[in-house]
Amino acid sequence: MSRIETVAFGSPDDRTRQQLETCRGAAESLGENVRAVLCADAHVGYSMPIGGVLALTKHVAPAGIGFDVACGNCAVRTNLLASDIDTPKVMDEIWRVISFGMGRNNDERIDDHPVFDAILQSPVAGQRKLFQSARNQLGTVGAGNHYIDLFEDRVDGGLWVGVHFGSRGLGHKTCTGFLSLAAGKAFDEHTAEGGMNDAPLFLSLDTPLGQDYLAAMTIAGQYAYAGRDWVVNRVLKILGAEQTDYIHNHHNFAWQETHGGETYWVIRKGATPAFPGQRGFIGGTMGDDAVIVHGVESEASALALYSTVHGAGRTMSRTQAAGKTKRSTVWNCGQRDCVGDLPVSTPRAADGSNPKCPICQSKMHKHQKKEQVRKGCVDWPSWQTKLRAQGVELRGAGADEAPECYKRLDAVLAAHVGTIVVEHALRPIGVAMAGADVEDPFRD
Repeated sequence: MSRIETVAFGSPDDRTRQQLETCRGAAESLGENVRAVLCADAHVGYSMPIGGVLALTKHVAPAGIGFDVACGNCAVRTNLLASDIDTPKVMDEIWRVISFGMGRNNDERIDDHPVFDAILQSPVAGQRKLFQSARNQLGTVGAGNHYIDLFEDRVDGGLWVGVHFGSRGLGHKTCTGFLSLAAGKAFDEHTAEGGMNDAPLFLSLDTPLGQDYLAAMTIAGQYAYAGRDWVVNRVLKILGAEQTDYIHNHHNFAWQETHGGETYWVIRKGATPAFPGQRGFIGGTMGDDAVIVHGVESEASALALYSTVHGAGRTMSRTQAAGKTKRSTVWNCGQRDCVGDLPVSTPRAADGSNPKCPICQSKMHKHQKKEQVRKGCVDWPSWQTKLRAQGVELRGAGADEAPECYKRLDAVLAAHVGTIVVEHALRPIGVAMAGADVEDPFRD
């Protein structure tokens, strides 16, 4: 079969294009007949660009799918109007009840869910060992660009709930575990992950390791769906509302599909499946509309491997936006409103107790101190003022998620005209994300 050139929507930058071509070339060197797509929101990721699509016949790439296996979006329409609710009060309750950030557990323990049985029955021993942490984290939202949003339908004022996050620690440790196994190490043993622009590691689907990865990926996908459903249902409970419409998609996953008469495993990393009639929820920025779309049949749709954007797409790195900070550990006074601190090298007392504050003599505690060493490009207080003026109730977030860090969603959607139809435009009225003090260490 003749080689089909990479299809690009919009105007991806050269580095993003090259990153996907590196992935493609590495797969072709393994004898693969590859098809590749860049969606209009594409930007550089780890090994494979976000917004990239890679169709392979005999291999799968864990880092191509991403560390946040089965990250995705879920949106539900409620039986309420946006005008029916006290948005600030609801957002306060969401912020109080739902846990955001890295390594967080759900304060409302979930003891019984079918996905727990799936984890315990995983064919991968390392994934089975993740059961307890997975149970603790189900129903929590991560850091970075993960969120819970409330929206007002632009047409009729209906109230929608939208969420974006993935399989949490279970997915990340599943990905890193298979990178370790492929390097001949134990599942839970650290291995070097390579550079941002290195080609991803490919696992042959003719091997037990490749088949095990597919099974573990599927379980992580079930876990991600369960988490997003739990969060949405918990928000509905806060609202006292019922669900009247439901859209739910992964965008970091691999699916077995037929394209041009050939069967492929299609890896979508930050790309939404959009087969004819298939619906998707695509978020914008915290200051721009989100949309509900469905795919349509067209020549362009087929060239896109029935894929579309998953969001607006970053144009500015997190460090560029928020600046660079240096973290250090100090002894910090435990007394409220006291600013006393001491270097972490200060010894404990002879009896082993923590040192006392030099100002008030209260007991001190070790504390992570964050100091900004380079200023970022984003004026975050100004954005907070603008968002309030737009009627957006914001909880958490920071400069690295400001709207100027992203492309405009309407522009990236325009690049996919003829492949999707917008059903609903949704205006954000409430946004909750992990706070600016939560560092997101993941590169995707």
